[in-house]
Amino acid sequence: MAAAARGSAPTGGGDGEGKVRVDAWLWAVRLYPTRTAATEACSGGRVRIDGEAVKPARRVVPGDEVEARRADRTGTYRVVRTLTKRVGAPVAVQCYEVVREDLDRAPRSALSASWGERRRGAGRPTKQDRRRIEQLRKRSDRGKG
Repeated sequence: MAAAARGSAPTGGGDGEGKVRVDAWLWAVRLYPTRTAATEACSGGRVRIDGEAVKPARRVVPGDEVEARRADRTGTYRVVRTLTKRVGAPVAVQCYEVVREDLDRAPRSALSASWGERRRGAGRPTKQDRRRIEQLRKRSDRGKG
């Protein structure tokens, strides 16, 4: 009897039509560089499924619309196929459809205009300037993910 139960279980580790954790799927289709980054994005409220913020353990199925905000872009993607293991880029793009994708370049350029540029011939930055530059670098590094 146990052998019959084992034989009816789906194979493939969650690939295909099954339910998969949203953080694992985001990482597997290469929308986030690491599984940790995908998990932090979910926990931080930057990932939504069908319009509602979700926890990393929320399951996705084909047909769900996943909205993911990253440092460089915001996009809405429709799940075509679920994956649990990371695959190559050509395979990954077949697992989702892009509904909408926007590049978020304006906030970074607005910050760089205020402190990233100095007048030519202004000399070395003062100590106060260097501290502000360091704060700007730390702020921009935190937003990556």
